[in-house]
Amino acid sequence: MISPIIIEVFLFVVGLLCLVKGGDWFVDGACGIAHRFNMPEILIGATVVSIGTTIPEVMVSSTAALTAGASDMAYGNAIGSIICNTALIAAVTMTFRPAAVEKQSLKLPIAFFFGAAALYIGVAYATGFFSRTVGVILLAIFAAYMILCVKQALAAKNGNDRSVRIDGTEESADAIGLTETPVNPDDTRMTDDYVENVLRPQQNETKELALNIGRLILGAAVIAVGAHLLVDNGTLIAEAAGIPQSVIALTFVALGTSLPELVTAITALIKGHSDLSLGNVIGANLFNLVLVSGLAVTLAPFHIPVEKTIAGVNASLVVDIPVMVAVMLIMCLPALIKGRIYRAQGVTLLAIYAAYVVFQFV
Repeated sequence: MISPIIIEVFLFVVGLLCLVKGGDWFVDGACGIAHRFNMPEILIGATVVSIGTTIPEVMVSSTAALTAGASDMAYGNAIGSIICNTALIAAVTMTFRPAAVEKQSLKLPIAFFFGAAALYIGVAYATGFFSRTVGVILLAIFAAYMILCVKQALAAKNGNDRSVRIDGTEESADAIGLTETPVNPDDTRMTDDYVENVLRPQQNETKELALNIGRLILGAAVIAVGAHLLVDNGTLIAEAAGIPQSVIALTFVALGTSLPELVTAITALIKGHSDLSLGNVIGANLFNLVLVSGLAVTLAPFHIPVEKTIAGVNASLVVDIPVMVAVMLIMCLPALIKGRIYRAQGVTLLAIYAAYVVFQFV
């Protein structure tokens, strides 16, 4: 008879393979859609890709919130994922491919993140209890962000369309013979031109768009399945070692549910899309606060867990939340001020993450 641990290891590996392949499809689909609509990759990363790669956190936190005695998992998963996304995943991108970034596209997600963080931190330190009202407010912030992102994307697309017309690079209908139909039915020159220059490109674009949407959806689904397999089986192994639930959530589960972001970041890095990677991390961090936490709190309000203390004070208030804010500032400030990310940022963040993980198990 096959040992349970062998089955868990097997499913863990299957989950990892699903994450790798799903991340590949997801990045290809997202970039294809961005290019089709002339949208900045960093904007796509901060919206569509971020929602897709945040699916595991949504699933884990919502399930934990509805499970008796598992609220620590819902809280720790969101905070831990933000720290992991920033100090591990974004750090990998910064360390191996420091580059210039689009400051303008970063302003909206960063502003929303720190605005939501201010609310989240205020509630945490003032009451230590996240009520259903707080959850609804967080979800409203998520909705407002998505609406503004769509408006921004449409404005950027319209601006690109106008610039094409102004600089004269758009080919006119006269140039390809579309202004009139042939007098002689046997003369098919203009009809052939129309098919070759208009109909066929439109058909190809439609097919390519459908293919990219399919890649995006399939990639997100495979990522979610992979993360589910990896987290479930990995958590069983961690629990067997007697690790507290909040520590598991802040480290192991956070890392497991953040693997989609890690795989997407590495895949985007290999494909030369560092903007997509950074935008995905910032967007995913925002969604962890407003979507993941908001949905979990709305479903089942909970108190901040107190499984670990420092000098009698809740360790989450002394370490977890301050580290979350600090790593986001280290990642975002140079990008906003200088318009680029640096290798030193990545190295610093990796060191912080290593120290944070060690602290959790001390």
